[in-house]
Formats: sequence, C-alpha cells, structure tokens
Amino acid sequence: MQKHTMRWDDLRVFLAVARHSRLQTAGRTLGLDPTTAGRRIAALEAALGAKLFDRSPEGYALTEAGRGLVEHAQAMESVAGAAAEEIGGHADRLSGTIRIGAPDGASNYLLVDACDELSRDNPDLQVQVVALPRLFSLSKREADLAISVSPPTAGRLTVRKIADYRLRLYARADLVAGLGPVRSMADLRDLRGIGYISDMIFDKELDYYALLGRETEPSLTSNSLIVQLGWCRRGVGICILPEFVARTYPELVALLPDDIRMTRSFYLVRHQDDARVARINRMAEVVVEWMRAALGERL
Repeated sequence: MQKHTMRWDDLRVFLAVARHSRLQTAGRTLGLDPTTAGRRIAALEAALGAKLFDRSPEGYALTEAGRGLVEHAQAMESVAGAAAEEIGGHADRLSGTIRIGAPDGASNYLLVDACDELSRDNPDLQVQVVALPRLFSLSKREADLAISVSPPTAGRLTVRKIADYRLRLYARADLVAGLGPVRSMADLRDLRGIGYISDMIFDKELDYYALLGRETEPSLTSNSLIVQLGWCRRGVGICILPEFVARTYPELVALLPDDIRMTRSFYLVRHQDDARVARINRMAEVVVEWMRAALGERL
C-alpha cells in the first residue's frame, strides 16, 4: 500500500484554498494551475486520512477536520516565513510582500507617508494597501495588518491602540454663509445631510448620524468616506468628518464646534502567529509612528 506523506507545499495550497474557497483563485496566488492545486489538496487529504473540504458548485468549504487544521497550518506558515527572512534576507532590509487593510479615510490621509517610507527604505519589499470600508479577516490572510475603529474581541489576534481621533460636523463655508448665526441643529434643518448607508455601516463606531438628533436618514449616503467628503466639498450638504481629513480643505468649516464633537480610536490588529515575521513587525512600528504623528499624539 502506498504511503502518503504530508508536505509543507500541500499545506500552503490548503491555506490558499481555505482563504479563497476556489481552486482557480487559490492557485493564482501561488502560481499553480487549478488542476495542480486540486491534486495537492487530494494528496494532503490522503496523507491525513481525512476530508478537508466539501466540494460544491459554490466552491470549497472547510469541513470540521479542515477547520481544525487551519490554525496549525497558519502557525507553520508564520514560522516558515520568519525563518526565510532570518536566513535568506538582509539583516537591515526587508523583502517579500506585506498587505495592510484600512478604511478609506485612514488609507488616504494617514498611511500614504508610512507606506512610502517603508517602500523607499526596502526596495525589495512590495507594500499593498487595501483601502476598503469594511472589516478584514486576518485569519483568511486578507491582510497582514488591519486598521480598525473598534478592537476585535474574537480570534487569535494581537490588538494595539494607535491613537484617538476627533470628528466634527462640517460644511462648505459659502453653504452656511447665508443662514445667519448657527446656534443649534435647528438652524441647519434646511440643509441636506451626508452620511453612511445605514445597512452597510461596517463598524458600530461609525454609526454616529443619529447623534445629530435628526429623525430621518441623510439625503446623500455612501459606504465610502471619500465619496461623502466629495459631496461635502461641493457644498451639497453637511457631513461628519474626521478632523485629520477636513483640515486639508480650507473651504470646509466646523459647525457647532462646542456642541458636536466626537472621539473615536484607531487600532492596529495583527495575527498572533506573525510575532516573529520581521516585515510585519517593521510595518507595524512604522504605521503606528506615522499615524500617531499625523494625529498629533506623542509616542
């Protein structure tokens, strides 16, 4: 009887399929064709004597045995990555790829300089920023690091608070110039509101429009802060924006600054298994340093 041996290459394919649910997508990330990826999965199942995926037209779904293997395979992946960096890389230069996921406001206004510095100092390192208004799954390796506005409470994750940031209500100065003195929200009742789409708010900390006391949804909504900012800059309505975004645009003024001000926080989230991966450690330090500086907090 043929003896099957579990191989690290097969585990790499297993993790890719677990993260992407399809052989074609998983194979593309590893430079393999779908047929080869499928053979690797079959070989791993034979070596372990267990079915790791349920196959269906919708893709590959982990079985109970597969879910049990994920954590162990991820730990092996992190150790292998750290060993490769220590043995094959330069002590003072990073290589490979690192991906950071963040909301679009943080990506556009707080991460640009940090990523530029890391890329400039490490020519062999590819830095990827996924700027999407959603939460990222580190267990599926959608990102190596993630920026969130509330700390996750589940999973094998390391969470580090970066800094607080403040939000205010803004509008174009010429939009409110003809209103006379603005002493309360009632003085702004004729202006359209701008905010997030209520059923697409990806983090409860961003659900702040109700705090304005308006009973109806904003007239203009988007799941993207950048779209909301664009409307506000065009003078179509009032919008709650982070100070670190609004300060870039002198045409915007804060309304009722003594009454409407909110504080939220940014958190850096990473997988516990990545504690020894040099490029992720360095990226984490650069991100925290630059974001704290941009938000005016001391290290």
